[in-house]
Amino acid sequence: MPTPKQMEKLAASMGKGAERELSPGPRDDMPDEYWRALLDDAHDRTAVSRRSSPVQRLCEIPQHVLRVSCRRCERIVEIQKVDAVRLYGQQASWKEVGQRLLDNTCQNRTGRHEEDGCWPAFGPV
Repeated sequence: MPTPKQMEKLAASMGKGAERELSPGPRDDMPDEYWRALLDDAHDRTAVSRRSSPVQRLCEIPQHVLRVSCRRCERIVEIQKVDAVRLYGQQASWKEVGQRLLDNTCQNRTGRHEEDGCWPAFGPV
């Protein structure tokens, strides 16, 4: 418990703080810089998610090397975009191509349909 003298000193220091600019409260308008930073961050996240989206067609993907990994066996398969287009066509989705690449070389075969195969994780190269 603070002494009365410490409490007076604390109260005096709080009075000095009132002269400073207070931070915005819940009902105050947010500064423009806050909204600009928030929107810029959302734009950056959207650009990243579009770049590595598994539902994109091969012709829409800007990368030259495509990578898919298995969440189950930790195997990574890479293919050049040119080769993927040659094998599967420009309109094939990256999700289908990645799943086929993993399934063609899968080593986790149990004999049960529900458990067989790899679990793809699509990521940027």
